[in-house]
Amino acid sequence: MTDFDLAIIGAGPAGMAAAVTADQAGMSVALLDEQARPGGQIYRDVTRTGTDSADRMRILGADYAHGSTLTGALIASRVHHITGVVVWSIEEGFRLVYTANGAAAHIGAKRVLIATGALERAMPVPGWTLPGVMTAGAAQILLKGSGILPRRAVLAGSGPLIYLVAAQMVRAGVPPLALVETQTRGDMMQAMRHLPAALKGWRGLAKGLGLLAELRRAGVRRFAGATGLAVEGTDKAEALCFQAGARDHRIACDTVLLHHGVVPNAQAARALGVSHRWTQAQQAFTPVLDKWGGTDLPGLFIAGDGAGIGGAMVAEIAGRLAALKLAEEAGHLTDVARDSQAKPLFRARSRELAIRPFLDAAYPPFSDALAPTDSTIICRCEEITAGEIRQTATLGCLGPNQAKSFTRAGMGPCQGRYCGLSVTAILSEATGQSPDVTGYYRIRPPLKPVTLADLATMAETEATDPEGE
Repeated sequence: MTDFDLAIIGAGPAGMAAAVTADQAGMSVALLDEQARPGGQIYRDVTRTGTDSADRMRILGADYAHGSTLTGALIASRVHHITGVVVWSIEEGFRLVYTANGAAAHIGAKRVLIATGALERAMPVPGWTLPGVMTAGAAQILLKGSGILPRRAVLAGSGPLIYLVAAQMVRAGVPPLALVETQTRGDMMQAMRHLPAALKGWRGLAKGLGLLAELRRAGVRRFAGATGLAVEGTDKAEALCFQAGARDHRIACDTVLLHHGVVPNAQAARALGVSHRWTQAQQAFTPVLDKWGGTDLPGLFIAGDGAGIGGAMVAEIAGRLAALKLAEEAGHLTDVARDSQAKPLFRARSRELAIRPFLDAAYPPFSDALAPTDSTIICRCEEITAGEIRQTATLGCLGPNQAKSFTRAGMGPCQGRYCGLSVTAILSEATGQSPDVTGYYRIRPPLKPVTLADLATMAETEATDPEGE
């Protein structure tokens, strides 16, 4: 088993920035990622070249193109980048077990940085499990990875991402039929109290206004304050129905793209027992960290959106800060050198985060999806409805782990990644407990589905190499 000073899980902005910073400090670094190329979801396939490269960059925008700076620095470094792997266990002493090319393997590390980013929040509304319904982020992944975009699509939900995806669709020549937005005028009024502080991050506000202007010029229809969203169809999505402006609306379409925010991907951190707390502004659990990204488990750090939603630039900065602290702890940097390099990074992070309270208040999660109707499916893997989850509360179930025993919710292939927060919210409302008291699923390895063949190859490897060398 190869040992490294630092192992990083995830090659998005936080992981790449941390890997290069730690490498420059003299640490031996392993960077493990599921993708074949670095970039994470935000900069997916940014290194891809070809005759369509200029057109891709025009469609995806300057923020996406910035990712090539990070990938270039990573490629030029000495970082041991292990691609196409699924890390499914992090054991005591920081042995990372993963699968690559149908075989299991493992490495050891003195310290670990989790940089697994965020997940798109599930948006359970009637009909959301029909073929033809997907998330806005998934549509963007198709665009980045394959140049494919859905036609005759409606974007529904809230948050800046729907404006970005809509603008990218316009640039690609397949504009959405409409934007159906769930945030209300009242939400925006609540957000205005955060506007003075948000002006520190005026560049982000300017980008948002630019996207809205682009959509207006393209003639994309927008409906605000929408409620009662439901996808209509028998075997596939055929229309999106909703109420807005005191009227019922039905937009015939082939694809519905749902989005109402992203949440930290906390599975790996929870499996290791890292403390989490409920963040009301983002309606999600976030890990309890110090200013460097350190957890209550010595040697384990978290950076990027997995530590709390802040965006790509905040993730990049957080990765660098975590690496500086890790390098200092490992004896590769003095505390004076660490603080000297960290000072401008802390200032930059504060500036970038200034806009977050405004965005969180202006674009809250869709309330109907946080408290779905009884017939709405919550756990797609096991086809468990909101009503079945509520029924467990009447039987004395107080938290998701008990609900798992009652209903199997959270026991499917996604391991609760997509239903977990919904189950917590439903039980919290039904029992009158806070989300912190209600809690979340207890996560155990494997973090991702693993085959018996993978386990067999691990056993064979350890049998032929009992010392793990």
